Amino acid sequence: MRCRIHPQRGGAGVAYAEAVIPVFDGHNDTLTSEGRGGIGAGRADGHLDLPRMRAGGMRGGIFAVFTPSPGEDEGPLKLAAGAAGAFAKPLAAPVPHPVAAADATAAAGRLARLEREGLLTVAREIGDVDAAFADPAAPPVAVLHLEGAEAIDSGLEALEHWHAAGLRSLGPVWSRANAFATGVQFAFPSSPDIGPGLTAAGRALVGACAELGILVDLSHLNEAGFWDVAGLEAGPLVASHSGAHAVAAASRNLTDAQLDAIAASDGLVGIVFAAPFLRPDFADDPATPLALIVEHARYVADRIGSRHVALGSDFDGATIPAELGDVAGLPKLLEALAAAGFDAEQLADVGWRNWRRVLDAWWR
Repeated sequence: MRCRIHPQRGGAGVAYAEAVIPVFDGHNDTLTSEGRGGIGAGRADGHLDLPRMRAGGMRGGIFAVFTPSPGEDEGPLKLAAGAAGAFAKPLAAPVPHPVAAADATAAAGRLARLEREGLLTVAREIGDVDAAFADPAAPPVAVLHLEGAEAIDSGLEALEHWHAAGLRSLGPVWSRANAFATGVQFAFPSSPDIGPGLTAAGRALVGACAELGILVDLSHLNEAGFWDVAGLEAGPLVASHSGAHAVAAASRNLTDAQLDAIAASDGLVGIVFAAPFLRPDFADDPATPLALIVEHARYVADRIGSRHVALGSDFDGATIPAELGDVAGLPKLLEALAAAGFDAEQLADVGWRNWRRVLDAWWR
């Protein structure tokens, strides 16, 4: 993978890269992060804005809408004092449907405004994704995603409205319980086998998503819920921002059995960049090496094939390795993947084509 770097073009402090391989990133929290007002023109804080997307070669991604729990501590995930490296954070408090519906609608409105201003295109069909790939001068493409389905009523009446508004990806839960399922709590070392699976409403939600063409995302869902979704055979199994449990034994990461099921469904894992889920010690440390992202990608590729490996950063929602920095640093990651043995075809899959394949499968 080679990149041609053009320093300081288009804005102070931004190095623009003409990347050989365009990137589709499977998860960011930019719409709900601090400093969101500058996404279009650029901002001094955060990990992602449109100028830095251009700098990093990111031509598309899944933009999450997330409502925090009341009183939720959004600071670093810290190991329990005196617990020999152990960590367990209770499930976050539930969010009432009316609160989530209002909050999510406002966040989705920010994305709609960016589209109205011509700064990006909200993907409603696979042709929108293909257009962003084909024309580097066109606006990048954004997939609207609900991270936790609290904005959807348990009777699913609101799901049709959200689909009409452009919703094309949905995670039934964040790391808390709701009407549809139970999320996996943040714990280390721990398996993801924590808590019950899908409720009856959750099973109905997955079926309705398959009928409408809304991808179902398994990141944040516990293991029982994962296997419930797998048993419904609604579409390829997708974990948008997760790592390999064999490399880092955090509850949010995927076991080998889960990886095998993802491959069997022709799904994918978006390798997360969040420091705690990369590290074997769970430290929420920006000094985390970029090489650990590569290690997770290499493990998943060796286990189930590069066809099932993609990127799922968690930009603006987690501590990102300082060596990568932000979205403008994506060419560094592609170079590191190439150095770890991913050839040009495999990099094209990881960078874009694997996401394109699973989106198309769910949206048909």
